[in-house]
Amino acid sequence: MAVPPHPEQRKPTATYRVQVRPGFDLDATAEIADYLADLGVSHLYSAPLLTATPGSAHGYDVVDHRAVNPELGGEAGRQRLLRALAAAGLGLVVDIVPNHAGVAVPPANPAWWDVLRRGRASAYADWFDIDWDRGRLLLPVLADDPAALDDLKLVEGELRYHEHRFPVADGTGDGSAREVHDRQHYELVSWRRGDAELTYRRFFAVSDLAGLRVEDPAVFAATHELILRWAADGEVDGIRVDHPDGLRDPAGYLARLRAAAPAAWLTVEKILEYGEELPDWPVDGTTGYDALAAVNGLFVDPDAEGDFTVLDTRLVGHHTSWEDLTHDTKLAAATKLLAAELTRLAALAPEVPSEQARAALAELAAAFAVYRGYPPHGGRHLAAARSEAGRRRPDLAAALDAVTRRLRDPDDELAQRFPQLTGAVMAKGVEDTAFYRWSRFVALNEVGGSPAHFGVPPAEFHRFATARQVRWPASMTTVSTHDTKRSEDVRARMAVLSELPQRWGEQVTAWMAYAPLPDPAFAHLLWQTAAGAWPIERERLHAYVEKAAREAAVSTSWGDPDPVFERAMHGVVDAMYDDRQLHDELTEFAAALTPAGWCNSLGQKLIQLAMPGVPDTYQGTELWDNSLVDPDNRRPVDFSVRRELLARLDGGWRPPVDDSGAAKLLVVSRTLRLRRAHPELFTGYRPVPAHGSAGRHVVAFDRGGAIAVATRLPLGLARAGGWRDTVLSLPVNEVKDLFTGRVYSGGETSLAELLADYPVALLAPTESAEAA
Repeated sequence: MAVPPHPEQRKPTATYRVQVRPGFDLDATAEIADYLADLGVSHLYSAPLLTATPGSAHGYDVVDHRAVNPELGGEAGRQRLLRALAAAGLGLVVDIVPNHAGVAVPPANPAWWDVLRRGRASAYADWFDIDWDRGRLLLPVLADDPAALDDLKLVEGELRYHEHRFPVADGTGDGSAREVHDRQHYELVSWRRGDAELTYRRFFAVSDLAGLRVEDPAVFAATHELILRWAADGEVDGIRVDHPDGLRDPAGYLARLRAAAPAAWLTVEKILEYGEELPDWPVDGTTGYDALAAVNGLFVDPDAEGDFTVLDTRLVGHHTSWEDLTHDTKLAAATKLLAAELTRLAALAPEVPSEQARAALAELAAAFAVYRGYPPHGGRHLAAARSEAGRRRPDLAAALDAVTRRLRDPDDELAQRFPQLTGAVMAKGVEDTAFYRWSRFVALNEVGGSPAHFGVPPAEFHRFATARQVRWPASMTTVSTHDTKRSEDVRARMAVLSELPQRWGEQVTAWMAYAPLPDPAFAHLLWQTAAGAWPIERERLHAYVEKAAREAAVSTSWGDPDPVFERAMHGVVDAMYDDRQLHDELTEFAAALTPAGWCNSLGQKLIQLAMPGVPDTYQGTELWDNSLVDPDNRRPVDFSVRRELLARLDGGWRPPVDDSGAAKLLVVSRTLRLRRAHPELFTGYRPVPAHGSAGRHVVAFDRGGAIAVATRLPLGLARAGGWRDTVLSLPVNEVKDLFTGRVYSGGETSLAELLADYPVALLAPTESAEAA
């Protein structure tokens, strides 16, 4: 039921993402509220706050929707945070997780515990997406040992398996532990049986996260009551919806959420493929991966694509197209990691022989070009997938036709559940596998990105931004999140390699020969990552390569780690630190990339903060940040250093572009403050043309009074002799650069003069610039 908007609810001008967690709780977050206000944001954007699995480092495994996580400080901690935010003039945006709940620790989740105890008779039996017709609820927690159940014990009326606790149904507590186990509504099985035999929908292939049925109004009400009360009371201005693609009916869910929170700023973590449009949902936009891809690509030289294709083919020994690679990884995800979900779908098509139904559905999912289809374009994506699946498997023509007919009927349960599979297949097959196998140019291997599209020319970016201003002006923008594979600054430095294809080819060839690894594709990915993140602590790089190699699942994997390969892999990492020649060469090469990498970092940050949308800054990235994939990007942030540097900037210091990262803090704070003080300067979008021989090296746009100017491809610019005669056409009125304080009278302005101190500029009418 709709609630009237609270008069204090307001849309953000900019957000700052904080990974609120037990190690940095609500009180710690409250302590930085004044700093965030000084930085220039309007809202704190928090990780999930509801009660999560004990010890959770991220909060996406909610176990109780009725209360704030006590490990974060509970309701009292939330109230203290709200007071601190209010005192600083900030609002709050919260992250919610409607798709799934944490079930790794059953006693922590009251609803799940009751389902295990009472089975279908539980009042919560319909909360979880369980296939009750397939027998007992399987829980994949046992060791991979036929005798694992010998370790089961009956203690204080519960079944215990090592640290795991499980309830006992009424009247079933007599006898041995195994006898009691055999009478339960659940069955404990080997962890290896989870992917193939589970009887409940999961989050992707994570058995510790059980799917919720929020399409049921009662489940929606119970799991959203607290969040919606906060919104109704004006304590929350925005809601970020995690993983809508996992829901049975995302459009219906979002309509219900919008009706319940009509004034809230709603964003969805919807990952759009290249060229895909967000459906006309009642939301303000996405969480920004589409913007990330566009901004990231601006700083990659499209002319280098051929060189990198040749290099990677030579290093790896063969060339597989991105399309063929992702088909294979998606098919493997559908038939192996998500085999249980595939079985459930195939059972919904009894008119097709079981194995043919499985094969046809898996091929369609592997051929699906987007995460999932939505009206009005879903039918087009399904037709394209049918055509591609038929091309690859003509022997399945009859089965493909039969299931495709069913998938075209929106009222068919098969059609309603199939999109939940395609989204998971895309995530596991591409994000979590292909991105770690495709080594051509891994700066593009990013969530929401398309490694097959090598760079984004300025004209393409301007078309994207213009359309965004028209359709989704309040959609979030970002260049780093808790889910990105590499931080914005690592990618910015890696983008420099696109300007050095020959030098990079020679260098990486020498390194791979000097410290060989029996998986050349992974070795190429490793060396690119090292060049982008160096210097990096040894233990962090070891942790990264272990995760990356196991995700790639070529030479080792999570399920079956290969100790021989992993020793070799870790040996290469150790050589980067212990072998003096290798260490010096890597350090020298990374240092050579760094100035151009800083230039790219400042450019992409300014563009992200100034372009259409609501910009988010991920914790700590207002200074240089060389984070890799989680959990590396959840490391503690030193806010005291950031406070001190910001105070120096406010005292008039104009920092050099150096290791301190203060130049980035200057760009972030001045851009965010201008947006907050003068939102009227950011209400339009018009490309600002450059004229002259170096015109391809600048991207500039006018947001309706505020003009952003950024350098791109800096090495090519230097090789060509700098800006020379290149000028920018500015408005005739007087404008001031917020980074240098210089005033320009408008008209044609020399880029050599405008960008003499920094590779970026933010221009605003002098009276507005003074007020900001």
